[in-house]
Amino acid sequence: MGSEESITRKEIGGSLPVANVQALASNNSSDIPIRYLRPELQSEEVLVDESLQIPTIDMRKLMVDEDGEMERFHFACKDWGFFQLFNHGVEDKVIEKMKMDIQEFFKLPLEEKNSYAQPPNDIEGYGQAFVVSEDQKLDWGDMLFLLPQPLSQRKMSLWPVKPTSFRETLEKYSSELHKISVNLLKSMAKNLDIDPEKLARMFEDGKQGVSMNYYPPCVHADKVMGITPHSDATGLTLLLQVNEVQGLQIKKNGKWVPIRPVPGAFIVNIGDIIEIMSNGEYKSIEHRAVVNPENERLSMAAFHSPNDQTMIGPLPDLIKENSAANYKTINSEEFVRIIITNKLDGKSLLGHMKLAD
Repeated sequence: MGSEESITRKEIGGSLPVANVQALASNNSSDIPIRYLRPELQSEEVLVDESLQIPTIDMRKLMVDEDGEMERFHFACKDWGFFQLFNHGVEDKVIEKMKMDIQEFFKLPLEEKNSYAQPPNDIEGYGQAFVVSEDQKLDWGDMLFLLPQPLSQRKMSLWPVKPTSFRETLEKYSSELHKISVNLLKSMAKNLDIDPEKLARMFEDGKQGVSMNYYPPCVHADKVMGITPHSDATGLTLLLQVNEVQGLQIKKNGKWVPIRPVPGAFIVNIGDIIEIMSNGEYKSIEHRAVVNPENERLSMAAFHSPNDQTMIGPLPDLIKENSAANYKTINSEEFVRIIITNKLDGKSLLGHMKLAD
């Protein structure tokens, strides 16, 4: 995107600086600052029936449509918006090295981590995201957010040099996940009966953001939130559970469902852009991260979005004579502006895009 994108980002702005949660948690104080307290948590129902879990998809079978895997994939995208993906082709050593390097980064002294702090008016770097006012509630977590794709936009000054393998590890991991996302999008296009190559082209030179998340333990874990309930504003997200502590919950039929990660699998979810492009056939799903009272939790999300030339709206091939558009069509810059200037709040972003019935 070059200089034009740099100007755009500066105009859009970033997140307001807030206290480091890892440092706050290290004090082991039972007094939690009021901006982190979420009284609404006490009244929300979490499902205890562990038999209800998101679908699993075998990517090896999906690529050749073996044993009806394409049909299962369509069901997962349409009825759940979340699934666990295994046999995805990423070598275990690539995944394990990424996990190790993330854990090592968050073990660095705060002063070293802060050398990668988010610059003013930027979304990349170490800190928190989507803090747009001085009085909004805050999440109990810190993050390192980077944009590995496209290559021309990388801000290498924000890529850690400790651990020394971090940059090479992220390079490999990012490339592998980008390939998976494009292949999944092609399979979605086939199920939607549209040209797979046309959809893939929008994402092949698109944007990839990665969020490495650290959620410290909290003695009042039932009163704080690791990440606010939201749907992802992007196209497709691939989540990696970095350590053994669980915390992801998705909203299904008005209740929160805890997700048990399958070892070796990626947790994949539909984002708002795919909901919009599919004209609502596939739905983005509200999800959140809860905090553990005794142990830290780490995760890594890779977000995939179309290139800047792509208009964000229902795909024209899906709007036929008897099928009206359910969402507006706007340019990519305007869509990004809406994302960055609003706090996370359920599926509120789609409220900006939905057309009146």
